[in-house]
Amino acid sequence: MAPTFSPRSILLSFLFLFSADVLAISAVLGVDLGTEYIKASLVKPGIPLEIVLTKDSRRKETAAVAFKPSQHALESGSYPERAYGSDAVALAARFPGDVYPNLKTLLGLPLDDSIVQEYAARHPSLQLEATKTRGTIAFKSKATEQEEAWMVEELLAMELQSIQRNAEVLAGSDSAVRSVVVTVPPFYTTDEKRAVELACELVGLKVLSLISDGLAVGLNYATSRTFPTVNEGGKPEYHMVFDMGAGSTKATIMKFQGRTVKDVGKFNKTVQEVQVLGNGWDRTLGGDAFNYLIVDDMISKFVETPAAKQASVTAEGVRGHGRAMAKLLKEAERLRHILSANLDTAGSFEGLYEDVDFRYKVTRADFEAMAESHAERVSVAVQRALNIAELDISQLDSIILHGGASRTPFVQKLLEKLAGGDKIRSNVNSDEAAVFGAGFRAAELSPSFRVKEIRVSEGAAYAAGMKWTNLNNKPQHQRLWTERSLLSAAPKEVTFTNREDFSIRFFQQIPSADGFVEKETKEIKTKNLTATVASLVEKHGCVEDDIQFKVQLRLGAENGEVQVVQTSVECETEDVEKEGIMDGVKNLFGFGKNKDQKPLTDGEEANESETTTTDTATTSTTESTATPSSNESAEKVEAPKKRLVVIPVNYSTEKLGTHGLSKADLTKVKDRLKAFETSDKARRLREETLNQLEGFTYKVRDLLDSDTFVAASTSEERAKLETKSSDASDWVYGDGADAPHKELKSRLKELKDLVSPIERRVEESSKRPELIKTLKDSLNSTSTWIDNIKAQIQEAEAYALSLSASASSSAEAASSVTEAPSQETGEFDGLEDEQITTSSTTTAVEDRGPPPSLYTMEDMKELTELYESIMGWLEKKIAEQDKLPETADPVLLVKEITEKTKKLEKAGVDLAMRSVRKFESQFKKSSSSKKSSKTKTKSATKTSKDGPEPTIELGEDGKMPSAEEIEEMIRKMAQEQKSKDDAAKHDEL
Repeated sequence: MAPTFSPRSILLSFLFLFSADVLAISAVLGVDLGTEYIKASLVKPGIPLEIVLTKDSRRKETAAVAFKPSQHALESGSYPERAYGSDAVALAARFPGDVYPNLKTLLGLPLDDSIVQEYAARHPSLQLEATKTRGTIAFKSKATEQEEAWMVEELLAMELQSIQRNAEVLAGSDSAVRSVVVTVPPFYTTDEKRAVELACELVGLKVLSLISDGLAVGLNYATSRTFPTVNEGGKPEYHMVFDMGAGSTKATIMKFQGRTVKDVGKFNKTVQEVQVLGNGWDRTLGGDAFNYLIVDDMISKFVETPAAKQASVTAEGVRGHGRAMAKLLKEAERLRHILSANLDTAGSFEGLYEDVDFRYKVTRADFEAMAESHAERVSVAVQRALNIAELDISQLDSIILHGGASRTPFVQKLLEKLAGGDKIRSNVNSDEAAVFGAGFRAAELSPSFRVKEIRVSEGAAYAAGMKWTNLNNKPQHQRLWTERSLLSAAPKEVTFTNREDFSIRFFQQIPSADGFVEKETKEIKTKNLTATVASLVEKHGCVEDDIQFKVQLRLGAENGEVQVVQTSVECETEDVEKEGIMDGVKNLFGFGKNKDQKPLTDGEEANESETTTTDTATTSTTESTATPSSNESAEKVEAPKKRLVVIPVNYSTEKLGTHGLSKADLTKVKDRLKAFETSDKARRLREETLNQLEGFTYKVRDLLDSDTFVAASTSEERAKLETKSSDASDWVYGDGADAPHKELKSRLKELKDLVSPIERRVEESSKRPELIKTLKDSLNSTSTWIDNIKAQIQEAEAYALSLSASASSSAEAASSVTEAPSQETGEFDGLEDEQITTSSTTTAVEDRGPPPSLYTMEDMKELTELYESIMGWLEKKIAEQDKLPETADPVLLVKEITEKTKKLEKAGVDLAMRSVRKFESQFKKSSSSKKSSKTKTKSATKTSKDGPEPTIELGEDGKMPSAEEIEEMIRKMAQEQKSKDDAAKHDEL
């Protein structure tokens, strides 16, 4: 028989599955993916929006990864050491061809893009190439020459994986971070956004949503503020986030407002709304561009120095030298930061190029003169955002600064000139506002958290539309969304006249030097449109020319891609009522429809009914026409009803643009990243073992100087240990530095095997005396307790024998007395009997003797045997141990002494608790017998006055009392109970 499940069990199963899913996503991550730095914030129950620190306890990680070339040939399945963040940048001067910084600027771009070419020129040692199937960027590494080139998404995935590991350390060992919200620039195209999603997918991160940098800052701004409620007469606020980072400049104009909406039941609530109205940007204007200005100035001045001229140094030669460029870029960034707070600064290089030293000085005025052409581009980005938002800069309430380069003095002066100094706001954390906004968005999208309700609406940033071929084979082109369209808007419904299967291609309009370039993003193909149209014609009687194909489309709030909500064909047709079997039977017996049951008018004769419903309707219509009645003109002919027939259409979707990875390629890339991670773990384990071996050699030196260690070891053992330790120490600093993990582990084990026996002797010798004393004390206490219990048992048995003898003599005397003849039962005879019985009982209680023992000899047998066994074992082992020298391995072990002590104490406690349970059962029986007696009320009243039932309490330290303490408590309880019984019986008298 199949198993059955109750509704309750099914409900509990669903709840379990739901709770398991919630726990799986309980920790979420917000990532601010910057050009120069990556920052992350974690949200977890108990951790409300906290910055994820790097392994160096920094609040941001440099966006770079490096492969450190190995000095020896790598084994199969092994990879070089990886470095992240500042550790990676520090290797740029030594290994410029294996350090990969600022990868964000290359995502989703082809090799021939101008931005990629500029990147290659600034990093001459990096080997860039196009991937075979996708045409995007890949790097050929010198440290992994046997491997295929690394896609830029793979390298970014490594950086995200490092962030993920740091987040899991913050979240705790029991938490896994798998869900993330990532910030992206508003100018990212669909291809670039897909590249970010691919990088996250490669390391197992689920992208809950992508969010633009400006909206993330605006969301963080709204978390601590309340805005005017527009449906109560308030006016919205308009703010612009000016974000200038290392790689680009963005201006985002947003509308902030409150709105009262319906809540659960009859209540209303006020929510905050943040809506993007317009975006402006400059993809190449940022801190890096300012750095390159200083680098170019340094190169021009360097080649003019006498030493450089003597060495025939050229600017092209310096720019093509990877190590020199790495040094110059690092120093240029440092100088730029200093110039933001100082008027001048200087830097120096030792052996910059061709062993020529160089010293460089620069003032803020010089720097601003170099950046004059760049300064003009700031206002262009701001004005573009204002134009799209259809606002004037005077309508802005404030300009919120974000990004490190926004702190550049001449940039702030330009903004003050554009909008006025009173509108510049610096009360927002310019470094962490975006990452906090991303973390808040992640918590909002996760079902595990409940946060302040802020409804955000992302802007499309690019105009988008579709292309198709119509019914007449003419290409059609239609724009559906503008740059200002909102991703969270209602779907658009588009009607097509196509009635055969066809395809629709969607595109984005990307600005270019020649105007706009339409980049195709997605294609949908109908699968059964032709068949569905034919079905409408045949089965529903639709006219083919009236059939319409409708598609509902929207821009997805998660990534801005086109989403198909619904596809269907529809037409209007007459609603013909079909008579069923029951209708025919009703008509046969004269119970037709209402129109057939109308009474006859004057002059109208009844028509003869036909056998079929169709003939009846036809005949009735004919004769009514031939014999019109006087009321016919008053009747109106019913118009045929129209109904809308809608049938869904199946379709398939395909991503266009940059080709995605096939399933096989995706698995291959994931496996390569996992193998790299496994290699890193093996390397870390090897390094830990190497450090342990090195540390253990120092420990051995200290042990050989310890008096206790020397006393517990022989001279042969110490000599062997000293030799092995010295050899291991020399080996560690020689060939052992590159030895495999297996050999390091073997060397460490060899030393530990020599030290461990001696350390064990020292430990045993130090702990043994105290533990022996404890065991002896337990044995003495047990012996005393056993003797006391046995004496009580013997005393109780002797008293029982005397009572038995006394009872037998009384019985003999009573048998010689003749019983009185019985009399008739009187009204008060029962009372007299009770008095006599009570009197005799009272007399018997007067001599109670010793209290009965709670144990028997059988109960004491097990404890007695255990005591004798442990006592004999201890005496034997002490004698054997005393014969051994300190350098010999002990025979009386600390572990055995501890086990024997615990076993003895447990046996005593178990025996005592057995008596407690026996006493409680007897007490319950006594209580139940009292309840059944005639003096039930008096006994209950007396008992309540005497207090609660006896209980056993633990000691103040929470430990179980000793056997003697338990025995004493039991005796007191027994005495108290006997006193209560006596008092109760006296009350009955």
